[in-house]
Amino acid sequence: MAAYYNEIDPYAAQWLRNLIAKNLIAPGDVDERSIVDVQPDDLKGYTQCHFFAGIGGWSLALRLAGWADDRPVWTGSCPCQPFSVGSVAHGGAKGQNDERHLWPSFSAIIRERAPSVIFGEQVADAIKWGWIDQVFRDLEDEDYACAASVLPALAVHGAHERKRLYWLAHSNRARREGHQHIERLPVPASAAFSVYGDPIARAWRALDGDYSGLLPSDGVPVAVERDAAKGYGNAIVPQVAAEVIGAYMEIAA
Repeated sequence: MAAYYNEIDPYAAQWLRNLIAKNLIAPGDVDERSIVDVQPDDLKGYTQCHFFAGIGGWSLALRLAGWADDRPVWTGSCPCQPFSVGSVAHGGAKGQNDERHLWPSFSAIIRERAPSVIFGEQVADAIKWGWIDQVFRDLEDEDYACAASVLPALAVHGAHERKRLYWLAHSNRARREGHQHIERLPVPASAAFSVYGDPIARAWRALDGDYSGLLPSDGVPVAVERDAAKGYGNAIVPQVAAEVIGAYMEIAA
């Protein structure tokens, strides 16, 4: 069955379609509507649903972890702008009062469709705003057991720290469990990737104004990679997410 990708940014949405066409992520449909306009019935027939899909990082992470394309799962990396350090520095962080705080919309769809397992990601600074507490309260009210951990890209030998809050929720209608904190995740050596081959590290430097790491020598104009930096900058690190997924698969086996 097809996957569902919800992504409001047209550039990222087309990126998703290109990845699907190349079979680099699970086959499926891309919906460019805002999540606030998505109705629960719109998701009938989809095995996997990826909200705030970006450039398909979660779908890739699932494949890296050995999660089959036809195995049910939901993912979502809610917008980070209401909670990020960058927004705070520019006076733009409003926390839960920001119109880009879209967890309530995501939560409403979860409540209606009741997926069996959900993986998500957010900037670590969202913890200070009580974001993950709200997420866990809402999910536990729907009989989900929840877990979370702050993990850096360095955990899989990335060339940048890029700490992110990864969380998961497992539907457990039989009994309600409290918060679970993942203290440690095994990272096999095969998960490591090259410092020089890490596009997210290059993009991260580019977002800071350093374009020297972009690669005109590979036939891609620097201007194109500069545009792509936006997509990479908002993306998860799939190798880290794959470790979270793998840890869940071991526990849930």
